[in-house]
Amino acid sequence: MNDQEHTPREPELIPFFRPDQTLPQAAQTNEEAAELFQSWSQPEAVAPARIPHLGHLALLSAFLLFGFVCMAVLIFVALQFHWDGVTTQDQIKTNVHYLLGSEAVLYLVTLALCFPLFPLLWNKSFFAGIHWRGATALQLGWRLPAISLGCFVLALLDQWLLPGPEHAPIEDIFRSPGAAWLMFGFGVTLAPLFEEIVFRGFLLPSLATAWDWAIEKSTGKPARPLDANGHPQWSIFAMVIASVLTTIPFALLHADQQGHSLGPFLLLVTVSLILCAVRLVTRSLAASTLVHACYNFLIFLTMLVGTGGFRHFDKM
Repeated sequence: MNDQEHTPREPELIPFFRPDQTLPQAAQTNEEAAELFQSWSQPEAVAPARIPHLGHLALLSAFLLFGFVCMAVLIFVALQFHWDGVTTQDQIKTNVHYLLGSEAVLYLVTLALCFPLFPLLWNKSFFAGIHWRGATALQLGWRLPAISLGCFVLALLDQWLLPGPEHAPIEDIFRSPGAAWLMFGFGVTLAPLFEEIVFRGFLLPSLATAWDWAIEKSTGKPARPLDANGHPQWSIFAMVIASVLTTIPFALLHADQQGHSLGPFLLLVTVSLILCAVRLVTRSLAASTLVHACYNFLIFLTMLVGTGGFRHFDKM
């Protein structure tokens, strides 16, 4: 027996990697594991919060309904006590105190609910949520009154080309200087403010957001990011559709005052579309409110001058 047979063999080294596995493949496996861990640790992308949306519009509608109930109760109580000498429903239609008083109750009750409750949902102030942006309106300077003047010129042309009825229901209210002055003050302050909040502060952005949201869900496109001021960036088509859908109820709301005449109705549609354009281009609700208030001011100012200080209504 030779010495080679007694020489111990060296133990075989078992490779850490399998023969069919190379180092680059192992590194690739580690990279895949890192990507998997990273996907677990990263939160899902959250779509930008575009407000107001349809849910907020529904809540506003509930506040309006509550305001209507309060208004109806107060009118009923006033009729029972014959306040201001009114005893029938027909007399209310021409009594400025009932008309403006009931509208003021509706507006103030609704706003009293909006101011404290919507900030709880938005985590920002009410006026920030509806994109008031008063500083933007001030920076525009003379441009906004100039737009109001343009709307007033359209009103004069409309009255010339398509005059309204000779005795519109709203004219029955202007039968005493006191009523006319109340309408003047109400029409350039609370009325344009509340109407702009409802129509172009809630309805217009809610419809535009709903349209873009529906397109995003059907096509899989990501939501557009908010701008630097937190304002939604809608598509052109969404803004056009929302403006038209906002204009229809706005014009119908005022059509009864004009006796449902075609000329005044077309004017209301045109003015509403202009107000929507101002709101969308400037991204400021204060801008459209200022245009609305200045337009109403010019209308009442013309009536004031034309009737000699609301004294000669036969000249209207």
